[in-house]
Amino acid sequence: MVAAGLMVTAALVALPAAPAGAIARGQNAPVGKWPFAVKIIDNGIPTADGGTRDSACSGGLISPSWILTAGHCFKTFSGKHVSRTVAEETIAVINRADLTTDEGHEIDIVAVKQNKSADVALAKLARPVTDVTPMVLTRKAPKVGTTVRLTGYGFTSRNATKLPQRMQTGTFRVTSISDIEIGMEGKSPHGNTSACEHDSGGPYFTEAADGTATVVGVVSHGPSCPHTGSDAAGRIDNILPWIKSVVGKDLDRPSPSPSPSRTPSTAPSTVAAPPATTAGFEVPKAAWLAVPVGGVAVIGAAVAAATRRSRRRSDRFRHGR
Repeated sequence: MVAAGLMVTAALVALPAAPAGAIARGQNAPVGKWPFAVKIIDNGIPTADGGTRDSACSGGLISPSWILTAGHCFKTFSGKHVSRTVAEETIAVINRADLTTDEGHEIDIVAVKQNKSADVALAKLARPVTDVTPMVLTRKAPKVGTTVRLTGYGFTSRNATKLPQRMQTGTFRVTSISDIEIGMEGKSPHGNTSACEHDSGGPYFTEAADGTATVVGVVSHGPSCPHTGSDAAGRIDNILPWIKSVVGKDLDRPSPSPSPSRTPSTAPSTVAAPPATTAGFEVPKAAWLAVPVGGVAVIGAAVAAATRRSRRRSDRFRHGR
């Protein structure tokens, strides 16, 4: 899938214009290890031909009511980033590393705020999550050479036909820093561990000895996966005042107890990938790591809204044809 976004700056390595293919050459994430990780599911995205399709992104909880993700996860089919949801229903799956279970929460996303410079967005939950400790927001840029971890729910290779049922993870090394982006190169479990399609918005974070996760960037764009060399992440510290202006006092809520409760829900089904022909689409200068989340938001009467909320909560792709 292809999504428009910010241009790679001169401070980063040049990235080929090809679609990127959960984290390629990563590893299964332990259940309960990084509960703030989020899978964003979009069901019923309007398409240019009048049909709909489904898509997904990744993200991370930064306060009880707000998720940090990529700006291009919310865009029209013409490529314009928008400060609103665009699908008939947009669901955040939180604290569920194993998607075959009902662990964690499924909560509707009800609002979106786009940053004007970086490929970063904030998504608001319909209700707060009170049993998961959010990530801490970094106050300064990481140094080149810093090791960070990434969590995501995207494809595991460019040839994958289904999204994984297990959250993936890997570690990366910071290779470069510009005003709006950070270069991230795979470190382990392999040198070509890399972000992939549907990992868009996934958090790159440092880990302290006490387990504190501090987010420094989110997956933005890069070459097809797996690959050696750098991907680009939306930088967080430079837009911290904007994040605080949006999230406000929700950032100051006390951390929960360490034992999260379960919210009964239906586990998302395995996601089929688009037909192979989509991989041949010509894309803009940078290759983006999420299916374009596009279309005009569907607006209807109360009955229509109720119908949308009763739709199946799965990740199956539906193309408009």
